[in-house]
Amino acid sequence: MRTKKAVILLASILTIVILAGCNGDKVNNGGAGTEAEVRELVYATAKDINDMNPHLYPGSMAAQGILYESLVENTPEGIKPLLAESWEISEDGKTYTFHLRKDVKFHDGEPFNAEAVKLNIDAVQRNASKHAWIKLSTKLAEVSVVDEFTVKLTLTETYYPTLLELSMTRPYVFISPKDFQNGETKDGVTAYHGTGPYILEEHVTEQFATFVANEAYWGGAPTVKKITAKVLPAGETTLLALQKGEVNFVFTDDRGTDSIDVDAMQRLAETGDYQIVRSEPMNTKMIVANSSQASSPVSEKAVREAIWQSIDRETISRTIFSGTETPAETLFSSNVNYADAGLQKREYNPEVAAKLLEEAGWTNADGTEIRSKDGRQLAIKLYYDVNSSSQKTQAELLQSETLKIGMKLELVGEESSAIANRRSIGDYDLLFNQTWGLAYDPQSTITAFTSETAYLHTTSGLPQAQELYGKIEEVMVSTDEETRKGLYKNILTIAHEEAVFIPLTNGSVTVVAPADLQGISFKQTQFELPFERMSFE
Repeated sequence: MRTKKAVILLASILTIVILAGCNGDKVNNGGAGTEAEVRELVYATAKDINDMNPHLYPGSMAAQGILYESLVENTPEGIKPLLAESWEISEDGKTYTFHLRKDVKFHDGEPFNAEAVKLNIDAVQRNASKHAWIKLSTKLAEVSVVDEFTVKLTLTETYYPTLLELSMTRPYVFISPKDFQNGETKDGVTAYHGTGPYILEEHVTEQFATFVANEAYWGGAPTVKKITAKVLPAGETTLLALQKGEVNFVFTDDRGTDSIDVDAMQRLAETGDYQIVRSEPMNTKMIVANSSQASSPVSEKAVREAIWQSIDRETISRTIFSGTETPAETLFSSNVNYADAGLQKREYNPEVAAKLLEEAGWTNADGTEIRSKDGRQLAIKLYYDVNSSSQKTQAELLQSETLKIGMKLELVGEESSAIANRRSIGDYDLLFNQTWGLAYDPQSTITAFTSETAYLHTTSGLPQAQELYGKIEEVMVSTDEETRKGLYKNILTIAHEEAVFIPLTNGSVTVVAPADLQGISFKQTQFELPFERMSFE
């Protein structure tokens, strides 16, 4: 009898174990379960995290943001301490002295100190050509160690965005000197040990990356103990993964792409298992025109203006984004510093657009559907991110609208990395892009006007290009607030009147997360999320 009872008990235990094992591949959304299950977040990403070297640019910024940290942090209240507890700026604005925290270690146990700061920043500076877009890299003359926890940065001239640029996700963040390769980071690193709240545990290229909580984090160990980035195609595949519980978190990536569309998000929220959280406007989604390519019709201002006035932003906002993104009429939204420049609004007006083309000599007098000029058709290529359903839908809408005014748009979907490369070498007519975002603007997007890796080809064909570049150089070294406001107004007026940055909508960061996940918030940057502040009920 005892033997029979023991067999029955053992069978019951085995049944429970087997049933638990069958559910092991699913993500626990925060309900009943083990502590390990409850504390795990698995987010879908259309792109692999790639090379996580923080001094180069292929890596996922969201992932880098939880591994590495900067000296200071950009917040809604201004620049605040991070790895530096305090700092002083000299009267001439050329010297910054930082006093570092004394309780910080890298993930490999190495001490974070003034010597580590100097080694990292010097490594960045020795690869200066890669960082030309960030003007601090061209003005930083010397990094010197004052004592173990004090470091001094000396500039060649006053540069007002210094603290802002030191707060960016990259490149002025810190990796363990033991990870350097032959004393450098420009040719790669041997590991990815930062000082941040999470440690990279495992990475299988194009499949997943796992991060675990840094239990020795100087700011306190995160409550969410494990985060996995799972590579999945955007759209239906990601939606099915959410519905099945294979992933339980998605957010707008660092190219402004959402893994699922607005309707799919709403359906998930209606189940009660998920919540949707959106940030305030962070950026402006736009179409960028190549003014420097003389063979392209978009090198003409009239063509760019016609495209601008062919875009029905209200319809895009209402039908594509369900009102979650608002129509944008200028390069920057109103919550960006110095953006109130009194710029003239260009309404959606196909009749005016057609008239602009006619007056510029683009005609269809021979009865053809597509206008031509000097034997050349008004045919233009528009590149969009193949992983972004919203970009594709907007491109198709614009293709339809511009056809009505006699313009032929050829739509080309490519990976975001390929589009970024086109932008840097000038191999495009039009492409989708977005401003740097609230934490970085206007200065970062504006300085990118002069950068070969960013918008040099967008601006260099303008008749006022040299005047524009001169004003950009001047505003960055200005110490007078009123002078700075005036210069920004001049810069934004030139860019607006020339219509090289054609605004679409003001975008935000969107998070779809388990309904019981608390502490979801946003940084000033659109590229990172503070996972360390999140917890399950």
